[in-house]
Amino acid sequence: MAASSDETLPFDADKVRRPGSHAPLADRAGRATPPSRQQRQQQRGLRRWRIAGLLLPLGLLALIEVLVRTHVVPDHLLPAPTTIAETLWQMGAARLGRHIAASTLRVLAGFAIGAALALVLGAAMGLSRRLDALLEPCFQALRSIPSLAWVPVLLLWMGIDEAPKITLIAIGAFFPVHLSVVAGIRGVDRKLVELGAIYRLTPAALFRRILLPVALPQIFTGLRTGLSLAWMFMVAAELIAATRGLGYMLSDGRETGRPDLVFGAILLLAVLGKLSDGAMRWLENRVLGWRDAFDAFHDSSRAGEQR
Repeated sequence: MAASSDETLPFDADKVRRPGSHAPLADRAGRATPPSRQQRQQQRGLRRWRIAGLLLPLGLLALIEVLVRTHVVPDHLLPAPTTIAETLWQMGAARLGRHIAASTLRVLAGFAIGAALALVLGAAMGLSRRLDALLEPCFQALRSIPSLAWVPVLLLWMGIDEAPKITLIAIGAFFPVHLSVVAGIRGVDRKLVELGAIYRLTPAALFRRILLPVALPQIFTGLRTGLSLAWMFMVAAELIAATRGLGYMLSDGRETGRPDLVFGAILLLAVLGKLSDGAMRWLENRVLGWRDAFDAFHDSSRAGEQR
């Protein structure tokens, strides 16, 4: 007799080893086996590479400092990092905080709106071939429009307040998330769907327990891409009569001929983009901790032990 929809599928997600975790493997008796000497050496080597990855940007900044101070690179083209830091310091914490807060709030609001719409429409188009055939031509055309081309249109429709800025950021975040949702749902293995049919899952249960978990890795990739594009579109959005924000700092530095201000805004954008992407990656690891995904470090160490 086929199982009812209330029965669980024949696997236990709690027993799946979390990818990237350094938890020791278990033997057949269930006892945890300590990592081998080779694994400990590889873990120490991986930590050294991570530290080197953190030191690499600092080394590049130090190299630029030396090149500018020795007049190898003209300071009017690329100011020294210490000059940029001094400029940001002279702006003051309050003034600089207002610019950072304005840009961050716009990105968060625009990304939330664009990602939410993309998740809903992407899921609907991924589940319905008819809806996909109806809307995909329009989305393909809108996706090819550059960000700056939206600026005069949004100014005409919404004026110069916050609405056009947030709308432009939402447009930038919408399309990568939408593509990832549709592709993630369409990429689900048909055998998993047939398994859900055997267990007589309702459409809602099928989506919640099979389609969504399988599509989530690709959806998170789209969310991270959409978040990075939201920061890029924010610069274009703050060209719309903004009086504060990092995009305004870029425009002000260009108009006043201050490369230190321009590069200071660029560095702040890089730091904020890295922090937001790190937060999204942390959320991805928390939500998708049940995956037993390919891990080059652990898989290579395990293969070495078998040899």
